[in-house]
Amino acid sequence: MEHVTRILTQVEAGDAAATEQLLTLVYDELRKLAAAKLAREKPGQTLQATALVHEAYLRLVGPGPDVRWDNSGHFFAAAAEAMRRILVERARRKKSQKHGGDWTRVELSERHPIACTTPDQLVAIDDAIERLAVDEPEATELTKLRLFAGLSVEQAGDLLGMSRATAYRHWSYARAWLKTQLTDEDSAS
Repeated sequence: MEHVTRILTQVEAGDAAATEQLLTLVYDELRKLAAAKLAREKPGQTLQATALVHEAYLRLVGPGPDVRWDNSGHFFAAAAEAMRRILVERARRKKSQKHGGDWTRVELSERHPIACTTPDQLVAIDDAIERLAVDEPEATELTKLRLFAGLSVEQAGDLLGMSRATAYRHWSYARAWLKTQLTDEDSAS
């Protein structure tokens, strides 16, 4: 991954060839992250892992504000965040009236709890994560990597530079906190 960090520095300097090299180096890893996330989405998802990777990559290195990458972990964390935002934007768009927002799809099989989220639930989860970020930014980053990038607790903790024990402590706290927040929202509805 040190090679990735060096190329990220070249991308920051405006080297167009480095941008292509970077995509070649990180594509497989980003594709795995996207495929893991989409595997937990509801069946019938029209967004493919390849499209999610491409859209996230364009947001990371495309035209726009200059971003300085500290290391490859910083880059992959930003990629997970970009994928999260893309999926939440799609959920908000699907929730709108124009895209059948009042229709309810009923699935007969539910493989994973996150896969069963409706656009309303995904937006509620995202809103709760944003509230968690105010008091627990480290737990929030770990949670984003777990839920939206499909990483294990160990992988997310490693990317964030946390010990295994710290990663599990943050995940346990965030999971309980989110459950409380989402349960409170459901009972208030």
